[in-house]
This record gives sequence, C-alpha cells and structure tokens, in this order.
Amino acid sequence: MFCQIGDIAVHANIMGPANAPPVLLLHSLGTTLAMWDPQAEALAKRYRVIRMDMRGHGLTEATGGPYTMAMLAGDALAVLDSLGIEKAHVGGVSIGGHIALRMAAMAPGRVLSLLPCDTALEFGGAAAWQERMDIVAAKGMAGVADMTMGRWVLDQSLASSKGLRRMLLGTDPVGWLGCAAALRDGTKDDLIGKIACPTTVVVGDRDPSTPPSAAAAIQDAIPGSHLVTIAEAAHIPNFEQEHAMTRAVLQHMETVTALPAAAAEAGMTIRKRVLGEAHVARSEAALTPLDMPFRDFILEGVWGRVWTRPGLSVRDRSLLCLGILSALHHHDEFRLHVRATKNTGVTPEEIAEVLLQVAAYGGVPTANTALRIAKETLKEMEG
Repeated sequence: MFCQIGDIAVHANIMGPANAPPVLLLHSLGTTLAMWDPQAEALAKRYRVIRMDMRGHGLTEATGGPYTMAMLAGDALAVLDSLGIEKAHVGGVSIGGHIALRMAAMAPGRVLSLLPCDTALEFGGAAAWQERMDIVAAKGMAGVADMTMGRWVLDQSLASSKGLRRMLLGTDPVGWLGCAAALRDGTKDDLIGKIACPTTVVVGDRDPSTPPSAAAAIQDAIPGSHLVTIAEAAHIPNFEQEHAMTRAVLQHMETVTALPAAAAEAGMTIRKRVLGEAHVARSEAALTPLDMPFRDFILEGVWGRVWTRPGLSVRDRSLLCLGILSALHHHDEFRLHVRATKNTGVTPEEIAEVLLQVAAYGGVPTANTALRIAKETLKEMEG
C-alpha cells in the first residue's frame, strides 16, 4: 500500500490480524522493508505487522536532504496515524533502531515497547560519515557497496547477502545521503533519560558498525531493559542468522504482551480485548449476587484458561465461537460474538464462510437464521 505522509508518498506493507497488537518494523540504511521478511512472516501469525520503506528508500519517495532523526521518526509516527494506530511496539535495525528510540523519546505515549537491533545511541565519526557521503555523491551506491557489505554480513556468498547487496545498489542516492546526514548529525542528547518502556536490545556478536558495547550503552540508558546477543552475526542478522533473530523478536513480543499469571486477571484482560471494554463495563455494572459466581466461573475457566491458550489465535477462536454458537442456536451469544469481530479481526466475508460450513454440517435453516442475525448486527455496527 501507499500513503501520503506530508511531502512524500510512503510505501508500506501490512500483515496479520487487523486487531492484533501492532508491531512496526523499521529497516536499515540502504535496504528496504524486505529485510524483515523472515521475522514479519513469523510475527504475522499473532500480531499486526507494519513495515515501511524509509524516506528515500525502496518505493518511498525521496526528498532533498539533509534529513534529521526527528524527521524520520515523524515519518514513522505519521504512518501509524494514517493507519489509525495510536500505539505500537516498535523495532528497527541500525538507523531503524535509532529511529525507534527517537520515537519513544519524542512520543512516549505511542510506543508500547522497543526492540532496537544493531544500533547505537549515537553513531559518531562525523568525518567518516562525510567521507562515505562524498563517495556516494560522486560514484553512487556502487562506490560504498563492498565496504558496506563487509559490515553487514559475515558470508557474502549467501543468496540472502546477494539480495541485501541488490537492495543497497537499488537505493536512491538522494535518500541514502539524506539518511546518512541524519546518522552523521544525530546525538544521544535527545534520548538519554527519556525512554522508559519495556525494551529488548539485540546485537550481533561480530557487528563491526554498532558492536556489543554500543548495545550495552543502550541497555544502560533504559531502565529495566534486556540485552540479547546473536552469535556469529554481523550488522544485519535478519537473514544470515534468521532463526536466532526471529526467536529474539518473538520472545520480546511474547514477554511484552504476556497476560497476567492469575487466570482471573488474564481472563478479564482477554475478555476486554475480545468483547470491548464498554461491553465488559456494562456487564460488570449489572452484576448481582445471583450471577456473580457464574461470572467468576466463566472469567477464570473460559476466558482465563481457554481463550488465553497459545494453540490458537484470538481470531481463530472467534471464528470457532461463531460456528458453534450458530449451530447450537445460541442466538444472543452469537450476536455478541458477531459484534466482537471488530476486535478480533474476523471479516464479514469470513463470517459468511463459517455459516456456509454450518449450513453444510448443521442444517440450512440453522445457518439461515444465523445469517439474518449476522446481517442485522453488522448493519447496526456500521451505524
């Protein structure tokens, strides 16, 4: 998809259930959103994964530089705005990781957690950056390709490494130069003491660009943060150490989205996520001594011990509920769970498919009644 963000058209990719916890992944200098392909595929089973080509990279428009880190962080926040996402978990590699840190410092209420990978609080060496910028200005991306690939990966013969090289060579020099200026000029002054969200710092143990010492400095700067080191990895581990990188990403997300340990607390959390806080508030306000024991049983036994199990996604459980409730003629509960689809990510088209299954195995009249209720409920929801 493409969206207009201020002065540029941004290319973005969205995967995963629409109402799952959102995760924004930001790529490194000289690559595209495709560098996150392995991790995005794994995350999309349980999360809404948003990736964007950075300003001047991939299919996103380039503007004349220099750029600043605040500008690039603003682009990422604007993409979330365009998607109607108020808060997200944010991760990034290299400049993408620094942009993630800058987002958390600029707009702390919008970043749920951070996953900065192979990055630094500041990249230093302004003279070295200017030297590289002068080469690109004179010779294009080919002028820095060998130097860059030697930092990015340990084995340049891999197919994935060749793919990264093609990304680099295909990068608009204008965009690369603009982002390089942001790296050259960025400092840690706008970050120190301003980030407090849950954070996992990831680094390759053989990263020559932002070594483990740079990752340790980020960990020291963010209270309660954790550090994960990936063995036999250089600056971009996404492909070369795909499985280790994916494990680190999934472990971070599982940690920061974990439900409370107590079944009743977990049940209330998932109940609100599925049915909506407004519905749960009304239901709780109407509790009486007669139905409170039943509420406690459902809250702990069903919401807290079944809906929270990892074997199926919330969306899958929503689809199962719709099929079972309609087949058993539980029309009030069916209507409730049709309303819940705005939170679970189930689409009207998928409801139709479920009811075709009900018609085939539970009877046409049963499915026909459920279809009528679904149509009425969806129309009410639109209003």
